[in-house]
Amino acid sequence: MRSWAAFAVSLALVISFNLFATPAAAGAGPLRAVIVVLRDDADSDSVATEHAQRFGALVSHVYGAALRGYAARVPERLITMLQGDPRVAFVEEDRLLWATDFIPNTGVYRIDAEQSPTFKATLPGPPVTTGVAIIDTGIISNHPALNVQGGYNCTGFNRKAWTDGNGHGTHVAGTVAAKYMDPPGIVGVAPGAPLWAVRVLASNGSGFLSWIVCGINWVANNASANKIKVANMSLGGSGADDGNCGTKNNDSMHKAICNAVTKGVTFVAAAGNDAKDFKTFTPAAYDEVLTVTAMADYDGLPGAAYTGATCGGNPDDTAAGFSNWTTPASTLGSDETHTIAAPGVCVTSTYLNNLNNGYATGSGTSFASPHVAGTVALCISSGKCTGAPADVIQTLRTDADPNSPNPKVTPYYGFKGDPNSPVPGRYYGYLVYAGGY
Repeated sequence: MRSWAAFAVSLALVISFNLFATPAAAGAGPLRAVIVVLRDDADSDSVATEHAQRFGALVSHVYGAALRGYAARVPERLITMLQGDPRVAFVEEDRLLWATDFIPNTGVYRIDAEQSPTFKATLPGPPVTTGVAIIDTGIISNHPALNVQGGYNCTGFNRKAWTDGNGHGTHVAGTVAAKYMDPPGIVGVAPGAPLWAVRVLASNGSGFLSWIVCGINWVANNASANKIKVANMSLGGSGADDGNCGTKNNDSMHKAICNAVTKGVTFVAAAGNDAKDFKTFTPAAYDEVLTVTAMADYDGLPGAAYTGATCGGNPDDTAAGFSNWTTPASTLGSDETHTIAAPGVCVTSTYLNNLNNGYATGSGTSFASPHVAGTVALCISSGKCTGAPADVIQTLRTDADPNSPNPKVTPYYGFKGDPNSPVPGRYYGYLVYAGGY
């Protein structure tokens, strides 16, 4: 996991919120940053307003689509009284999450995206029409290779300030949907797909949980109007799946994702870069998301024929050494049923325009995840992925499996570390296959 030196910036943000104290909060003692999740029949706006007056809650976000509730800083001594309100389901501590690492993109060719009829039709035809939300650091608004439709900022009071100040979100967006530009010729998995920049991470790559929930809430609220069917989350932090959409362990992000999924949005999440089981890393651990591990590719071809320089010592066509994984299905607590793999080593994609002509190379599951998000967009646009998000996830995993009853991947094009050539005790999933969509 890359060190973002985030503490100083994050602390500055915390202090800035305290400047907006109301008379009700003045002299009330230490404030705690919390997310107040309400019961489903409560009205978020009216309860947030009432709590601001009654408890001195300094409200920063109000949620009404993915879940009912709000984020605020509340006097610590009044938290117990606030929890006693019968309209409150639970109160969760706000916390920081971060982007899952940032260090010609052969990955698009490695997953056979260029063989997809939908992909081919975009060159030079109309773009993929399925909308994709990039829940990240934002997207630079004027990159010529990206079809950015708009966005929303959850990191500050100016909701229109969704442009990227870091580069991570722009890089992710390019792998999903960059249009072919010459030079340098980088193209995404779903060229020209409409992108929505949902900024939930600050320019240092970290963001509060309340910001993440704000972004999910915006996607849930705008999915229908903006034809958003896919959301990529190349970010995460510590947590676990309670098996009940966050209602047992008071997890607002999990509850928000579960409700956003009911709006028809397929969530794709990075597995994380700590070389361990992602069961303690969320949103990757949630059963409702398609979780993406990383493998290395340098030539866009199967067979591990590349013998040149590598990134971080990761040989061609092997599981990335940094990538998180899950335990095999025979092990209690396995997340195998929602795990898939994609290229995530030395990925070149769009970046801030003042660096290398607007392109950069990075490694991490952050950059594996958008390969899969783009594939989901292709599959939905082609009409071959239908039904609920759970059905979409199942389709992608079945089509990637060379041992399925009707294998799409012929001949087999996997990597060392996938289920046909496993690392003992680790499940990385099969390599996503985009060629049939």
